[in-house]
Amino acid sequence: MAKTRPCPCGLPETYQECCGRLHRGRARAATAEQLMRSRYSAFAVRDAAYLLASWHPATRPPALDFDRGLRWEGLEIVRTEDGTPFHDRGVVEFRARFTQNDHPGELHEVSRFTRHDGAWVYLNGTTD
Repeated sequence: MAKTRPCPCGLPETYQECCGRLHRGRARAATAEQLMRSRYSAFAVRDAAYLLASWHPATRPPALDFDRGLRWEGLEIVRTEDGTPFHDRGVVEFRARFTQNDHPGELHEVSRFTRHDGAWVYLNGTTD
């Protein structure tokens, strides 16, 4: 991903300045929302190692396989509950637009996050 391109998560910083720092291990997510945005970006850039590392060990799959026909197009945060630096749990509801084999779609999920060994991790989510 080009250094001057906006981050896939939708924030105005470049990928390198925003989620790229988390993906490279140079920073940790301070909030559940920041982790969710970084995980969305990891799906967009196909960073399986980051996704698995930021998944709670109790719910983490053994591996991830990316659909090459799927392209993530945009992220909207609908709401957050807790998930600040002062909480141990958080909820982030989001909508993520995608194109799969040239057909548009949308993923709507309510994701649950928790702290594990001091770091925010994805626990699970429900979709509709």
